[in-house]
Order: sequence, then structure tokens, then C-alpha cells
Amino acid sequence: MRRKDREVTDAGKIREAIEASHCCRLGFYDEGEVYIVPMNFGYTEEEEKRIFYFHSAKEGQKITALRANPGICMACVGDTKRATDKFTTEFESAIIRGNACEVTDDSEKIHALRLICQRHTPSNMAGFDAAIEKSLDRTGVWKIKI
Repeated sequence: MRRKDREVTDAGKIREAIEASHCCRLGFYDEGEVYIVPMNFGYTEEEEKRIFYFHSAKEGQKITALRANPGICMACVGDTKRATDKFTTEFESAIIRGNACEVTDDSEKIHALRLICQRHTPSNMAGFDAAIEKSLDRTGVWKIKI
């Protein structure tokens, strides 16, 4: 990072930026070119490790690319403030690097999907079990360990 005076290393501040982010931008290589997609995500800290989860279809460009090269860079952008009196924008963000791996264990998939749904649709959790029963077998889940 060029502007070290703006770098944040405090775990609490980083967590705040992640929590304030409505989606992430997931970047990875696809046949030698960078490919970036916006994604919903779930996040947890388990055994002193930060783990991000995202869901997707089981096949497609993103999945083919991640299977070939699991290295990722992800950006979570939290609060953004546009200045009205100068040409600048203030924002908080967390940049995450890691490797994506497909989750194949059904109990971990359900755990991950629960985290994602609780984060994005907490008022609809009464329908979670029925949705899982209907679509778990056709839903892909991936995790990123930091």
C-alpha cells in the first residue's frame, strides 16, 4: 500500500469494514486474464482463522477458472463518503488474498449457506430449512481461508 498513513491493521477495524460491505468483488485468473465478479458472502472466524464463504452454481466460467487456479484476491468495501468540497472519496475496505476451495461436505455447505443467509436475509430464516432441502444438491459452495 502506497499511503501507509491510511493503512489499517487493527483486526476490529478490518472486521468493521467487512461487516459494512454488502458484497465483495472476487478476482481470479481465467485463462491468463483477470476476471472479477461481485459476490454475496458469509464470514466467520473459527479457530483463529478468518473464513469467507460464497455460493454459486456448480458449473460455469467462475467455477472452471477457480478449479484451474484457486488463487483469489477479494475486496470488501464498507462505508463510502464522497466529498462535496474537493475531488476525493473516503472509503474503508478490506483486501483479502487466499485460495478458494470447493466445499463438498453437506454439513459444512449448510453451515456456510446459513452464514450467508443470516448476513443477507436475516428476516427470512424461517424458510431456510425448506430452501436447503430443495436446492442443496444443485448449489455450489466455496470457501476462502485467509
